[in-house]
Amino acid sequence: MRWPASVTVCEVGPRDGFQMEPSFIPTPTKIAIIDLLSRTGLREIQATSFVRPTAVPQMRDAEEVMAGLRREHGVLYAGLVPNERGAERAIAAGCDRLDVVVSATDSHSLSNTRMPTRRALERVGRIVPMARAAGRDVAIGIAVALGCPFEGVPPYARVEALVGHAVEELGLTRVSLADTVGMANPRQVSTTVAALRARFPQVAFGLHLHNTRGMALANALAGLAGGVTHLDASVAGLGGCPFAPGAAGNVATEDLVHMLAEMGIATHVRLDALLEVARRVEAVVGHAASALLRAGVPRRFPLAQHPAGSPGP
Repeated sequence: MRWPASVTVCEVGPRDGFQMEPSFIPTPTKIAIIDLLSRTGLREIQATSFVRPTAVPQMRDAEEVMAGLRREHGVLYAGLVPNERGAERAIAAGCDRLDVVVSATDSHSLSNTRMPTRRALERVGRIVPMARAAGRDVAIGIAVALGCPFEGVPPYARVEALVGHAVEELGLTRVSLADTVGMANPRQVSTTVAALRARFPQVAFGLHLHNTRGMALANALAGLAGGVTHLDASVAGLGGCPFAPGAAGNVATEDLVHMLAEMGIATHVRLDALLEVARRVEAVVGHAASALLRAGVPRRFPLAQHPAGSPGP
């Protein structure tokens, strides 16, 4: 099996992770954590979301967060935008990239945005030229592309059609497939990625994986084997989904980076520095879903030496 030489890890904890926290995280704390993350070697950070404060109170300080960052050279700072007003705010706040999301099923779209998928796509179609006029890139995520809590696994043809619209109609080249509630399995991820990459070879596909049922790392491997080179992750494994009670958050960034390092796949992320940030995040919010925080980095043992004639292990 051929693995990629390197992978880009996009840190989504400051947005996807923090937005699920019931207690407001002070703005200076958010800024400090993002600044620390930006010095670990991460190349992309989804720093905040420009949603209505009444919809997601945790994100009510989006502009203040962006204004307070000590921007690290070579780090892309993205903002999630749900509509045109959010796009205007993200552009004014200085986001390097605008991230938009469209649900693969109408049920999830209606629950999440109160509009069917078709209308959500039309909205994205209005956001893209706004971003381009301002010299900003746009990336699109297909929510519940690998499993919907209301409708199950969406037909592949529907996912392909959504990607086709984003690529062929809107000219986007960065598409992320989201396992929003952690329903996917490695075989499904592998076949979906392979089919989409064959259909759209010009696209840089990514995966946004939740660890609800403990399969996020396995699904990441399946995606990597299929040619995916962009993976979202959340420091300390923060996150979740309001439509999946008890759902775990995103795959923990430190767990993902550790696995890739053990496999010899470059991420340019310093694991020791990342673990320090994860410990700080755990202290701030009071919890974490991270195997590495729980067990630590494994010790390196020298190969056992056995006296001549003695049995091996």
